[in-house]
Amino acid sequence: MIAHLEGTVSSVAPDGAVIDVGGIGLAVQCAPGTLAGLRAGQRARVATSLVVREDALTLYGFADEDERATFELLQTASGIGPRLALAMLAVLTPDALRRAVAVEDLATLVTVPGIGRKGAQRIVLELSGRLGQPGDGRAGAGAAGEPAAVRDGSWRDQVRAGLVNLGWQARDADQAIAVIEPDLLAAAAAAATAVTATGADADAGAPKPGAGSQVTVDVAVALRAALRVLGRA
Repeated sequence: MIAHLEGTVSSVAPDGAVIDVGGIGLAVQCAPGTLAGLRAGQRARVATSLVVREDALTLYGFADEDERATFELLQTASGIGPRLALAMLAVLTPDALRRAVAVEDLATLVTVPGIGRKGAQRIVLELSGRLGQPGDGRAGAGAAGEPAAVRDGSWRDQVRAGLVNLGWQARDADQAIAVIEPDLLAAAAAAATAVTATGADADAGAPKPGAGSQVTVDVAVALRAALRVLGRA
């Protein structure tokens, strides 16, 4: 088993990345939240799971070991393969999945594209007591320990690509992003202002964010917000 990769990120695509390890470029498929923590030309470490099929060897990458363990456990349920397991982790954090299974929250599980009510019932039945309780895993950091967030408008492109990879039409993805963008930017700006104000208490000369300053948007949070909007459509 290849437990993790550590090397220089050669390239990042909507559904995966290539990481150079000792001169060998290894392709890794990742959820959008994990991809958001990867930057071409920078070093990164991702937990990995190798899926072996007759016609392919596919390496899946995760922000941390908790995500990888959840990914592998999800596939022990009937009807869940690696792509659907990855889609579940794109929509829900490991703790959110644990919580949904523990309280039999079918409404949360069916927000994942490809999972209907019967599938959600089967997941609850087969994984109940096996995923653990919420809080059993540590809070996930981004790949290489960086937050899965970006400071420029590219978060929109990453969320759009993630939604399209999950099966939504590009038009629907753009509409969902337009709906969530005001609240996301407002929350990010408020958080940036709070951090600046905290620093200003110690240093009265600390600069305050201007109207044109960039804010940090968590891609995983944005993706999940967009999926909630699409689920109500």
